[in-house]
Amino acid sequence: MERTGIDLLIHSLPELGKGVVQTVLISLYTIIFSLAGGIMFGALRTSRLWWLRFLTRSYLELFRSIPILVWLFFFFFGLPIFFGINVPAFTSAVLVLSLWGISEIGEVVRGALQSLPKGQTEAGKSIGLNTFQLFRYVLLPQAVRRMIPPTISVFTRIIMTSSLTVLVGVTEMIKSGQQVIERNYTYGHAAIIIYGALFVFYFLICYPLSAYSRRLERRWTQ
Repeated sequence: MERTGIDLLIHSLPELGKGVVQTVLISLYTIIFSLAGGIMFGALRTSRLWWLRFLTRSYLELFRSIPILVWLFFFFFGLPIFFGINVPAFTSAVLVLSLWGISEIGEVVRGALQSLPKGQTEAGKSIGLNTFQLFRYVLLPQAVRRMIPPTISVFTRIIMTSSLTVLVGVTEMIKSGQQVIERNYTYGHAAIIIYGALFVFYFLICYPLSAYSRRLERRWTQ
């Protein structure tokens, strides 16, 4: 006998929970790698070396011009075909989202650094700081305050974009919900409840981050 929507949801919570864990892990790894790489990428974007600025700009445009889904397909399906390199679905997902996240956070860092008064750089150099020390002890601490709101927005986009990984075989939340519905031949009301539960999870994670980002932005621009 077909279960009602609520019964099916309760019965499927362990399986849906595994999908939730996959989504959280993909998002968490991506956020960590994106933040670490984005800070370095943003610093390189402000370099005085024209060829370094050209390379970083080209990297940025690659990930802005080509949809993330295309990159996912390339890493998961294309690398084995063209180069004989097999990359697991989970690894492909984290790698692609991280490369994209680095470009996005890097632009946030670049904008924050370039918005600082020129005198900060000149003052640092006048007391004998090298480029790394200037960035580490003078520029980055001041830029962090300007970086936090837009960076949180990027984190929110990473969490939402992780749903695309279902198309390369990652059993994240959406995939778990689909499997539950298909295995139980459940459609209509019950299917809406399953997807509704997944929607609530995304909302509970993403909305507080977005609201916090807006709150910080209003507070620091007053």
